[in-house]
Amino acid sequence: MTEPTLFDVGTDVGSDLPPVYPHRAAHGTAGTLRQWQQEALDLYIRKRPRDFMTVATPGAGKTTFALRVAKLLVGSGEVNRIYVVAPTEHLKRQWADAAARVGLSIDPNFKNSDGRHGSQFIGVAVTYAQVANKPALHRNKTEAGRTLVIFDEIHHAGDSLSWGEGVREAFEPAVRRLALTGTPFRSDTAAIPFVEYVKDADGVPRSSADYSYGYGPALRDHVVRPVVFMAYSGNMRWRTASGEEMEATLGGAATKDITNHAWRTALNPEGEWIPAVLRAAHQRLLKVRDKINDAGGLVIATDHEAARAYAAQLDALTGQRTTVVLSDDKEASRKIEEFSADGSKYWMVAVRMVSEGVDVPRLCVGVYATSTSTPLFFAQAVGRFVRLRKKAEVASVFLPSVPVLTDLAGAMEAERDHALGVPGGEQPEEGELQDPLEEEQAEDRASEELTKGEFAALGSSAAFDRVMFDGEEFGLGGAVGSEEELDFLGIPGLLEPDQVSELLRRQQAEQLKRRPKGTEAPRGGVVDHRQLKALRAKLNKSVSAYAAKTGMHQGSIHTRLREKCGGPPVGQATQDQLEARLKQVQLWFTRA
Repeated sequence: MTEPTLFDVGTDVGSDLPPVYPHRAAHGTAGTLRQWQQEALDLYIRKRPRDFMTVATPGAGKTTFALRVAKLLVGSGEVNRIYVVAPTEHLKRQWADAAARVGLSIDPNFKNSDGRHGSQFIGVAVTYAQVANKPALHRNKTEAGRTLVIFDEIHHAGDSLSWGEGVREAFEPAVRRLALTGTPFRSDTAAIPFVEYVKDADGVPRSSADYSYGYGPALRDHVVRPVVFMAYSGNMRWRTASGEEMEATLGGAATKDITNHAWRTALNPEGEWIPAVLRAAHQRLLKVRDKINDAGGLVIATDHEAARAYAAQLDALTGQRTTVVLSDDKEASRKIEEFSADGSKYWMVAVRMVSEGVDVPRLCVGVYATSTSTPLFFAQAVGRFVRLRKKAEVASVFLPSVPVLTDLAGAMEAERDHALGVPGGEQPEEGELQDPLEEEQAEDRASEELTKGEFAALGSSAAFDRVMFDGEEFGLGGAVGSEEELDFLGIPGLLEPDQVSELLRRQQAEQLKRRPKGTEAPRGGVVDHRQLKALRAKLNKSVSAYAAKTGMHQGSIHTRLREKCGGPPVGQATQDQLEARLKQVQLWFTRA
């Protein structure tokens, strides 16, 4: 008699399993699945695949879906061993805990030196680095049973000659492989193992997911929180390597160097920008805690020194000890777990590591205080705040008003598949065991080290710039502590997505009514944020061209334009003010 398979017995396998049926539960539990999870499971059963890739936005419940597949395969006898491959040590334990809740015993403490796992476990949770260090060991373990491999954040296997090769060698014999990801793949020339690629209209091979569930659909289905982005600008001053003092508006500079220097100045803990933004973020957190009494906040810092300085400022602001999680801290996992469980704690400060997959459901407010700006990291960082627990929770993320970040914030619903053969993709050296995310972060750190001796932040100030939500921009700017800022900081912590949009529009309309007489009214009564953005870009290009022709620094040119034409920095300037400066710089250009 042949052994029954999952597909012979259907979806209700084993007496210990609850029946599986379509269910629109807002929260996936052991007995119910969210609609997208049920659809993906139904598709999995129909396709009878050896390989299956699911792309789902952070917070949607990929772990629940994967463990339901695992439970069904084990219950039917299809598999008798489970491997979970995760990016970090913390996530190994998180997977083991989740598996235990559905009756699957997975060992997260397995080491390569152990050789075998205990008979009380059905499998192990390992890191990509662990597999790459001894792929032959893991291949032998895979071949020794009917093995299901779950790849958490499969994009980590995208490096040839390192993690990718190790994963391919170790798990090629697996009878089932389930790949999960919730973040954009980076473009490269190395195929991710066990992922199908299909050529697009331009002939570029792109990864093809078996099932996809983006942030937009998840928001509509009340599976994730709506995210309101609070952008802050301000005036920045710094000294260059040549000793020249520069001044620019955060987000208003044209060149990459000026933007980066202004950004670094803003993040300097000795300036005024960071303390002002932390105060605003804490004020927002207190408002959220009116309705969500255990709501917590997370500050993502660039380096250890900045993280400790930010934590000290939060200590003074809140009157309690801030949790600090550093990447080289052996107690990092314990600290994250304790913060997650203790609803009385306000803030946690972390250096990059609290990003992908780390589950702290009570995080509702974030401060993006890092210079890392890749789409991969941004998506992972924002993903920490979107996990929904109660209906209508709202997340708020504070960030510097620089184009690369505001563009990423505005593209939350964009899908990015892994593309092969895209120019510019760099390959790691042979034998290099490197994580794609860590590689990008290492580039950031290397750049910072090179410029450390050439740069000195002199001072910064903060100004409220605008609010971004669902692809739209709201707010007319204003000083920190102004009524314009407080309107948005005070929005309730419990709102449906459509209520968020309605309230933001109403707040902006009220601000327009309060404008002093004689102040320019927006054309048509509504601020056209797209036109303003285009004018800012046009002005910055003209300033850049004038700087190239005259040898002047762009920050100096912007300062002269403000002196000549009047008005606030570029980020807060009106349409008429921007057009006046554009005409002025074009006039200067013809006379130069």
